[in-house]
Amino acid sequence: MTTTTGPTPDTLRGDMVDRLLRGRPTLDPRVADAMRALPRHMFVPDAPLDEAYAEQAVITKRNDTGIALSCASGPGIVAGMLHQLRVRPGDNIMEIGAGTGYNAALLQRLTEPTGRVVTLDIDPEVTAGARSALDATGNQAVRVITRNGVLGAPEHAPYQRIVVTVGTWDIPTPWWHQLAPEGRLVAPLRWRGQTRAVAFTLTEDNVLVSDSVELCGFVPMVGQEGEVTAPIDADGEVALHWDDDQNIDPTALTGVLDQPRHTVWSDVFVTAGESFDGVWLRLAASEPGTCRIAADPTAVDSGRCTPAIPSRSAALVDDASTSLAYFTLRRQDPAEGPTHWELGAHAHGPQGHSLAQRMCDGIHAWNDNRNAEPRITVHPAGTHDATAPAGGLITKHLSQLSVVY
Repeated sequence: MTTTTGPTPDTLRGDMVDRLLRGRPTLDPRVADAMRALPRHMFVPDAPLDEAYAEQAVITKRNDTGIALSCASGPGIVAGMLHQLRVRPGDNIMEIGAGTGYNAALLQRLTEPTGRVVTLDIDPEVTAGARSALDATGNQAVRVITRNGVLGAPEHAPYQRIVVTVGTWDIPTPWWHQLAPEGRLVAPLRWRGQTRAVAFTLTEDNVLVSDSVELCGFVPMVGQEGEVTAPIDADGEVALHWDDDQNIDPTALTGVLDQPRHTVWSDVFVTAGESFDGVWLRLAASEPGTCRIAADPTAVDSGRCTPAIPSRSAALVDDASTSLAYFTLRRQDPAEGPTHWELGAHAHGPQGHSLAQRMCDGIHAWNDNRNAEPRITVHPAGTHDATAPAGGLITKHLSQLSVVY
């Protein structure tokens, strides 16, 4: 009788790294080597072996309603943020969000032989799991602290590198104080309804300036307020998500979807698998009313609200909260060539047509240079970038962002 066995962890790990390199040929070789060496499955022992090395997040803790509280991020996200961080041997590193301990173990490898890593998490169950996995994989040198990550770990500062592995809406003041001059901070920063992994360098003027911006998604940090969510229809099938510095009134918008629809198409197309998330970044740099719309399947199936991605698409709201436009697309099946989709906007309300046209203007700006990245500058609260256009200024509680192309 022949026994059939599946691939070994070493084989799966090698396949994982090879897949990452195909998608990101410029990945830092040191990051690839660290991921090829570290047994990821030992940090997610309850996950099937193939899932441990698949391109997906592995949820490790949920609350009573099923919402994810902690996870091991997908390998692509992990690799991308480590590439952005540019860890050097000897760096002192702080990680906010211990997760499974996998990322901290990779950081330890990258900063060896003389560097140090400390990882923080507010949840003692998470830190206990991370400590156990780190010890089991020979990473006893990593410090694990149970603490609100907002506070950082001043007892081990200053840090040449800080990496945040939970979604953060603001840049807490302690992180500024604990980051060394010319140090790098990589954080999944949320603004205008979206999340981006942004790599910053701290200048001598105490300003964070970006040099890399990548799409990502993370479990939100516990305790950070600043984002608002509310339905805009009586049945609660469609909701908006916005920042509290925006003058958006969901009560005034209630019922706007019942008003006649205006649609503007851009004559800009994407093919299957081609990302169009850059449109949202463009809008957030110029349109103060940029936010996120989410429609549940009932609203989509009825045709009442059909965003390009139902759970998360860019939207625009006018100053008086009387009108709304949102990003959408339609399929085109040419007689020859591949299927593609045209980008456009649906809108409702008295200013709907104008908003839809402005959204298409953003689509055209993105289409002119699809690979362009904005420069994101973060100033401590009370100071700001005077050169930034008003549409690209985002005021948070502890900092102010400017987003400029």
